[in-house]
Amino acid sequence: MFWFHGSRYFREMGLVLLGMTFISLWIHSEAHYSPSKHRVSEIDRKINRLRRHIVKSIKSEDGDIIDCIDLYKQPAFDHPALRNHTIQMTPTYNPTAKNSKERNNIEDSSMNIVTQVWKKGGSCPKETIPVRRIRKTDLIRDDNIENYGRKRPQLSTENKNLSVQLANHSKAILLTVGYRYLGAKGDIKVFNPSVEKDDEYTTSQVSLINGPYYEYESIESGWAVNPGVYGDRQTRFFVYWTADASKTTGCFDITCPGFVQTSNEIALGAAIYPLSVPNGLPYQITVYIFKDPNTSNWWVQYGEKMNIGYWPPDLFHGLRYNADSVEWGGEVYSTTVGHTPHTSTGMGSGRFPDYVFGNSGVVKRMRIHDNSATLKFPEWVEQFTDEFNCYDVEYVEDYIEDPEFYYGGPGRNPMCP
Repeated sequence: MFWFHGSRYFREMGLVLLGMTFISLWIHSEAHYSPSKHRVSEIDRKINRLRRHIVKSIKSEDGDIIDCIDLYKQPAFDHPALRNHTIQMTPTYNPTAKNSKERNNIEDSSMNIVTQVWKKGGSCPKETIPVRRIRKTDLIRDDNIENYGRKRPQLSTENKNLSVQLANHSKAILLTVGYRYLGAKGDIKVFNPSVEKDDEYTTSQVSLINGPYYEYESIESGWAVNPGVYGDRQTRFFVYWTADASKTTGCFDITCPGFVQTSNEIALGAAIYPLSVPNGLPYQITVYIFKDPNTSNWWVQYGEKMNIGYWPPDLFHGLRYNADSVEWGGEVYSTTVGHTPHTSTGMGSGRFPDYVFGNSGVVKRMRIHDNSATLKFPEWVEQFTDEFNCYDVEYVEDYIEDPEFYYGGPGRNPMCP
């Protein structure tokens, strides 16, 4: 009998200890995944700053909320360099003035222009700007809320072929260097490639860059699928900037102070539609980044006539004057770039370059603005890819009036295990 009771005693004690272990693990798990009171307070302060001065809110059918914020009290002016900034509402010259040949190229374009989903639900009044609302869950996902919306700044010491290299980033681009660039433009076909993990992203953009790879300055605009910033896998229009290779400055859209928005028609970071699909109708965004010769502001133009806003020169050092290189193409971020197994996050359409049927990522009507008065095709270009077995490039210039740049790929595949 003694042995029986002892056995039951040990069984009961074992259950108690097992229960205590589960409770301990649960507490540890909650402590690990739940933000501290201090962190919650920081998140609340950031959200309150971003939601100040809301005039109107619009619920988009895709789940986003677009807040119409007072133009003169927008987040950009929280930047120390912009505290006394005077808004420039329009560029001082008309960058859309084109010669007859350029107008014919636009009219003959085989691709269709896209719009944004939220505009189905309403519009923002004049003297407000549409701002995609950042949710608390978006900020909780990031280890440091001050880094929210910023690219990972890890530098690569292995690849020195370009002026810009980032570890865990894979690029497939068309590059031009050798001049003082004051603007760049391109028609970018819009897709929705797959993104494997929540902390990965894929972008297609036009970029103007100044400086060495370890401290470069960059301004960019295009489309992105970025669940880490936007919380889903929709294709979204974006702008991005940094003044120090994304180490401590810069962000997507207006998730940090810097970009001054003037348009009440386009919401940075909002979803765009319709999208291109293989063997379907082609859709594009036309992006033009240019420097105002009188104010030195770097303007972003969407389509052929809508000036969205600008980056003031006060944010930069080298870019205060000009860019020294321009890139068109795609970029994928993943910690498994260059490793096995490779990420399956796609670039472009998620297919390798296809200039015959046009089922891959492509940039058309590539233009640069140097010291000349008009936009022109760059005199020298070079195609480059970090991982040709994963994401490839194809520059086509023969037998067509205007050169085209095809790029992209599926990421992981039999040639890129």
